[in-house]
Amino acid sequence: MKLRQEHIQRLAAKVYNDLAANGLIIPRGTSGTVVDAISGVITKNFAAEQTLERDAERLLDESIAGMGRGAGDIDRRRMLKMIKEKLAGERKIVL
Repeated sequence: MKLRQEHIQRLAAKVYNDLAANGLIIPRGTSGTVVDAISGVITKNFAAEQTLERDAERLLDESIAGMGRGAGDIDRRRMLKMIKEKLAGERKIVL
């Protein structure tokens, strides 16, 4: 998923505000520092997901190329989902 940085900042602020309002966190720094940290984690997660997507596409293309004629019967979308789930599990990424 591709989000602009301003959207990520708003999302991070919303997460912070909701957690603080419900007493689920006691921040050690200023709200701006905590929101920036949350934003960094979200950005890093999106980058990992994009890398996972590219790797899954590459593995799928390699698998289909290796199958030759038998690849015509494969549901590409379903196989891509299976590859992504396997890679996500190996890399400990929650989709």
